[in-house]
Amino acid sequence: MVKYKEYFQKMLRENRKLFDEFKKIHDNYALNSDGLQEEFNKQGEKVLEVIREYENRLCANTERGMYNKFSTGLAQKFQDEIRKEFSMIDYVGLKAETERISSFFIKKIKLT
Repeated sequence: MVKYKEYFQKMLRENRKLFDEFKKIHDNYALNSDGLQEEFNKQGEKVLEVIREYENRLCANTERGMYNKFSTGLAQKFQDEIRKEFSMIDYVGLKAETERISSFFIKKIKLT
């Protein structure tokens, strides 16, 4: 197995409870996001911290010396692997808009 997939599996395994809880919220959010944005953001922030930590571990060795050009590609592959499992991960942090009030009015003009 390639290294980024190993790190992804290791991350899920070592943080099983966190990712299991997030998976439930994530799947509900993917089906219907109404009213779930706050809860999704709250749980998603914890998940993003763990993801960043494992991504940093993965890329730490490649950033030294002549291998630093591979670090960006490796991080992208790791992120793509995460998006396969959690397709809505990029929506963490969006602000929920509660009610929209328009201040734009068009007056009717009488043409006679």
